[in-house]
Amino acid sequence: MRKAIMNISTKAILACGIALFAASAPALAAEASRAPAGQLADGTAIETITLSNGHGVSAKILTYGATLQSLSGPDKQGKVADVLLGYDDLAGYVDHPNYYGVTVGRYANRIAGGKFTLDGKSYQLPLNDKVNSLHGGGKGFDKQAWKVVSLKSGPTAMLVLSHVSPDGDSGYPGKLDVTVTYTLDEQGNLGIVFDAKTDKPTIVNMTNHAIFNLAGEGSPGGALDHLLTIPAKAYTPVDANLIPTGELKPVTGGVFDFQSPRRVADGIRDGRDPQIVAGRGYDHNFALDKGATRTPALAARLEDPASGRVLEVLSTEPGVQFYTGNFLDGTLVGKGGHLYRMGDGIALEPQKFPDTPNQPAFGSARVDPGKPYHHAMVYRLTVKP
Repeated sequence: MRKAIMNISTKAILACGIALFAASAPALAAEASRAPAGQLADGTAIETITLSNGHGVSAKILTYGATLQSLSGPDKQGKVADVLLGYDDLAGYVDHPNYYGVTVGRYANRIAGGKFTLDGKSYQLPLNDKVNSLHGGGKGFDKQAWKVVSLKSGPTAMLVLSHVSPDGDSGYPGKLDVTVTYTLDEQGNLGIVFDAKTDKPTIVNMTNHAIFNLAGEGSPGGALDHLLTIPAKAYTPVDANLIPTGELKPVTGGVFDFQSPRRVADGIRDGRDPQIVAGRGYDHNFALDKGATRTPALAARLEDPASGRVLEVLSTEPGVQFYTGNFLDGTLVGKGGHLYRMGDGIALEPQKFPDTPNQPAFGSARVDPGKPYHHAMVYRLTVKP
């Protein structure tokens, strides 16, 4: 079984073009290592997996929540910094969960009223976001201990994690067998592939919830001076409960227009736009021009002019949620004793549109037996001279 999973994951990654190599460059091995991270209350051991390349880019993954705990890379002066908000240790993620870098599922983002209908049967999910179900309903994939299936070094370092979500878990139908595959190559591509198969019809929408500050997490200026590009001509406006209204609204000329690089600070506090007021800033899904693709294509580009760091987010999914940390209020102590506030980090979460199960015009989040779920994404961290 382990060999089968490994073959499937490897083929998926190669097919999606996540391992990008320069043919003329010498092969440099990327390293994969593991270390104890502590235990959960029930005694379950949690590990930290580190993937690193020969150019100063490294990622740490916790088996708790299949969480991307850190992503570090050099700036234009060669200084390496961690660019992810989060916690220094396991206890922070367990005791003060805030979705930092976690794998979210079964359904990322919001489902209105926590309700959906499938084949004429209605399902009720836990409500953990006022009147909505958010990121799996409060006891989702981010709060599970994942198993290490395989770990290897090589031209591309690779980690495969697995989890089994039983039929009825948090109200979702079907037993779901899930794998998350992390890879890191020498070009700074951190690939994340989500695969899931079910034994009965269900819905699935998985992503990673990393919150970035390319200047380095905890930097005093936050991330509002970053330049953001999102190749999308439209976004999905939301109601007072942050559920899409169903409209695809053109972005051209407004505060949601990121078709060309634009400073995040320019629109985040523009109270003249009722959508900025509703989201307390940016907390909206963008309908990517590329739509759903077979291989990962550009969903967003983020640049910090001061450090020179550039993050490109690629995905096979049709949407990306842009979130400016609006609910960070300085009450939780993060890495290095830093208090995170609104604008201290930016999330760019590729996924299906929010509330898709209740809005057929958005497509389908349905997954059936024999037709597995697959989402491939990439965080490409580089430096602009």
